[in-house]
Amino acid sequence: MYINQQIIPVQGLLHMSLPWIMEKLNKCLILDYNPHCNNGGMEMKIGVNTWVWCSPLTTERLLEIIPKAKGIGFDAVEIAAEDWSLLDTKKIRKELEEANMGVTVCGAFGPDRDLIHEDEKIRENAMNYVVQTIQNTRELGGSLFAGPIYSAVGKARPTTEEEKKIEKEYFFNAMKKITEVARENGVTLGLEPLNRFETDFVNTVEQAVQLVDLVDHPNLGIHLDTFHMGIEEKNMPEAIRTAGHRLKHFHACENDRGTPGTGLVQWEEIKTALSDINYKGFLTIESFTPGVIEIAKAAAIWRPLETSQDKLAKDGHDFLRNLISNH
Repeated sequence: MYINQQIIPVQGLLHMSLPWIMEKLNKCLILDYNPHCNNGGMEMKIGVNTWVWCSPLTTERLLEIIPKAKGIGFDAVEIAAEDWSLLDTKKIRKELEEANMGVTVCGAFGPDRDLIHEDEKIRENAMNYVVQTIQNTRELGGSLFAGPIYSAVGKARPTTEEEKKIEKEYFFNAMKKITEVARENGVTLGLEPLNRFETDFVNTVEQAVQLVDLVDHPNLGIHLDTFHMGIEEKNMPEAIRTAGHRLKHFHACENDRGTPGTGLVQWEEIKTALSDINYKGFLTIESFTPGVIEIAKAAAIWRPLETSQDKLAKDGHDFLRNLISNH
């Protein structure tokens, strides 16, 4: 059986409740806002990450962002999941459904959320966070959890071949459990390569493909971000084609992490490559404001990237909407 382009073994359905199955089918067949539904006629849709406006995210702040994003014209909100204790998934889901807005979830991986750390307690804490995030993605009505689901952002240092081997073992051991939890919850995982200044574990599409293919699980794919690709890839369109069917999520970011369409990214070539691989997921704007101190520090955001965050969101949305509308 196929749900959200995932192959769900019939015996696997025994572990899922009837309401969950009906909920997923309802979204695919009726609401039509879920990008992972197998609908060949569906266009790519446009999302916006909550980091555009704030950090850490709270329920109250998100309930303000959802109608704002809807008013701009976005199809989905991407929840930057820094602290789940600040988020009421039931209230948020109700608001999303009333607004007919899709939802994706982006992981936030700090020093204590590192699946490949040498300290077992830190690995365990990271595992607990990932499992909770998968479950909460389902509770929100979503089906995609993406980000650097392997290590802490900013952990970038020289490593020996032996250290790399150990880290990969930690990664694969973690993924055995994580991918099954994802399957049970109907959630697809998008593994995001980061640039060399933010991680030493996965920088390029080829590295991500190797890891995803070795794990070989239908609920694990790749999440690409044009900002990181602009640093690490020699040819972004070809990198997208290399990801191919594995591509599950896409961050549409300018080279300076500002408004899409105002910088150096060759968007027409990007669109062509996405079309070539029949990508039907979200194009999500991820940007940041210097006002969110911790995230700004991690992302090296030292100046405003636009005159206002609302302008960044609206102009970015309008550019991407025009991009995907022109065939």
